[in-house]
Amino acid sequence: MTTAPRWTFITNHGLVLSFIFHNPRSTAREIANYIGVTERTTHKIISDLEVAGYIERRKEGRRNVYRVNPTLPLRHHTKQDVMVDELLEALTTKNGAEALSE
Repeated sequence: MTTAPRWTFITNHGLVLSFIFHNPRSTAREIANYIGVTERTTHKIISDLEVAGYIERRKEGRRNVYRVNPTLPLRHHTKQDVMVDELLEALTTKNGAEALSE
């Protein structure tokens, strides 16, 4: 039996940001399912990222469409010389994008 890891290197905020970057028309439910968190947690993370300026949200019909601002620095005081686009590049899968889970 496989158990879930007790900790990971990338926070849920980083994972949501990366997923949104590759899937800007995804729903909170799709993001939550892919990341492995609740939809409520995903909404909170999206709100955090939007308030901090890391993403912009606009309505397209009934859906939200997101845009990531890749020119902002990471938030940790020891990594403020690293830009979001560098993190996104490091988190991009070998085939060039993250896919929605089946």
